[in-house]
Amino acid sequence: MGLTPRKVPHMIEMENATPAAALRGRVALVTGAASGIGAACALRLAAAGAHVRALDRDAAGLAALRDRARELPGSVEDVVLDLTDLDAAERTAAGTDILVNNAGMQLVRPIEDFPADAFHTVLTVMLEAPFRLLRGALPHMYAQGWGRVVNISSVHGLRASAYKSAYVTAKHGLEGLSKVAALEGAPHGVTSNCVSPGYVRTPLVEKQLADQAAAHGIPEERVISEILLADSALKRLIEPDEVAEAVAYLCGPYASSVTGTTLTMDGGWTAH
Repeated sequence: MGLTPRKVPHMIEMENATPAAALRGRVALVTGAASGIGAACALRLAAAGAHVRALDRDAAGLAALRDRARELPGSVEDVVLDLTDLDAAERTAAGTDILVNNAGMQLVRPIEDFPADAFHTVLTVMLEAPFRLLRGALPHMYAQGWGRVVNISSVHGLRASAYKSAYVTAKHGLEGLSKVAALEGAPHGVTSNCVSPGYVRTPLVEKQLADQAAAHGIPEERVISEILLADSALKRLIEPDEVAEAVAYLCGPYASSVTGTTLTMDGGWTAH
């Protein structure tokens, strides 16, 4: 005599899901949304029906993103905010069902030359702000018994590279914060995961080429092949849309049992 399958909430959610409606009615907050990975995530979640609150300090970039989303099933609302304003960040996260912590910054310097104020700012934006955004978002998620937190980490949350002390420190911390959020959120129907790509074709990567060349003492045109992709088995940059698709999966109905882990997209970097 076989057991009768019992429908649980995530099974019902899967039955009602279609690609254009999987996140209909959900409110998503995506930080660093004016370009790169953040913009790709905002558009992908809006394509799944979510109302996306796109947060960045780049007002023009957000306006352009909103225009690109006009024909999508969901919508994009621009939220102009500098994440160093931690109190405002926490308030902004209230009422969100999905939180994508993506905003990042980079400076390439040896530790002895790394400006102390820059180190502090990187950790504020990339680690303390995600903590404060979680504080703002979790009460609503807990109250409704559903929530998704996706932290855009990096292969540098799993491995280190020279001359990136602040970035590596922040990403390692974000990986730990994500796991704690997963353990605390599980009884409330909230999942928390990291997506950890290698080098992605974004303005953040493009802006560091000159610094990398100076730090390593090589011409700028050799940085991608000799530095950025040196440890990657796949010798190409990752595209922002690839990362956004992983984020959409983690927010969707088929990932309700995926929590406290890292989806690594590093082209084989960590296989060494």
